[in-house]
Amino acid sequence: MSALGSLRSFAALLATAVLGGVVAVGAVALLGGLEGDTTVVTETVDSPNPSVPAGRGMTVNEIYERAASGVVQITATSGNVGGVAPTQGAQGSGFVIDKAGHIVTNYHVVQGSTAIQVSFSNRDTVEAQLVGTDPSTDVAVLEVDTTPSALTPLPFGDSDKVQVGDPVVAIGNPFGLERTATSGIVSALQRLITAPNRFTIDHVIQTDAPINHGNSGGPLLNSRGQVIGVNTQIETGGVASGNVGIGFAVPSNTVKDVVAQIVRSGRVDHAYLGINPHELSSDVADTYNLPVKEGVLVESVTSGSGADKAGLESGDTQVVVAGETYVLGGDIIVSFDGKQISSIEQLRDAIAGHKPGDKVSLVIFRGANKSGVTVTLGRQPLTPQG
Repeated sequence: MSALGSLRSFAALLATAVLGGVVAVGAVALLGGLEGDTTVVTETVDSPNPSVPAGRGMTVNEIYERAASGVVQITATSGNVGGVAPTQGAQGSGFVIDKAGHIVTNYHVVQGSTAIQVSFSNRDTVEAQLVGTDPSTDVAVLEVDTTPSALTPLPFGDSDKVQVGDPVVAIGNPFGLERTATSGIVSALQRLITAPNRFTIDHVIQTDAPINHGNSGGPLLNSRGQVIGVNTQIETGGVASGNVGIGFAVPSNTVKDVVAQIVRSGRVDHAYLGINPHELSSDVADTYNLPVKEGVLVESVTSGSGADKAGLESGDTQVVVAGETYVLGGDIIVSFDGKQISSIEQLRDAIAGHKPGDKVSLVIFRGANKSGVTVTLGRQPLTPQG
């Protein structure tokens, strides 16, 4: 979360930002196998809790009793450099993921900090080291040096199996109130929110479980007590600073992949194509007699990107159809490495399945001509503008 009580709102951005570019969700506020054998964040824990009878999930109390001790309070401070006194920068939540002392939280909770303290349920407070961050998914990993017996790792669930209406519990430290539990349901899936570096976070879980400033970085748990998301933002409607019943959590499957990379190498590398995309609609295709009715328009190409080096061509003619602006005249991508592409989300998912340096084959239409192009994916820049 950002500094306690402060909001960080993003203006709505068009879905045509550089891929993976940005798509904002109204007025939102940020909430404040790995190498070795001690951490397995890529494993999905699907078996129900043995203490819970088959056929029913745990109650909120049972989930809290099982998970609360694995949730921590995080205080990040900045300053204390060159004689400048330290100041509190942010307060948020996090949760333990292994007995080696790794803790997951949000990037924006620890952004710019020079010191990080982690407080456990037994009131012990220890200094934490920052292992690495990924601003593109708002994830950070900390490490604390404490006895394994003091650590209660929380298991990850499979966020791909989450359904609208599933009961969920959020545990965190809203406004500094330690280990507060709130409950609700999964309100929607596949939301898009804006990361701190203004790239898009895909497949986000929306919940009505009340979360507020200080919940950032805390777990969203399913009825089995498994982490299915990391609470990161709230919708404020532009008129409030607290919960209005719409919160967002980064899905656990995204978090597991990011955490695995951070623990392994201290960084996360996202593949990058380097285009400004726009989903093709049938209305546009019919109105302008385009050769296909589905695909992704290449409206612009980032200089020096893999798309640029492969010779992809951008559009040059701006049109408005049904109140939406398109730039036509460029290539239309219809396939990525053998997978049919009909939406920006499909293209982003296809790119996310690769690493920087991978060579991928695209099928494009340039005018009425269909052809294949090989692109070497680059590394995602720090911001959509590079």
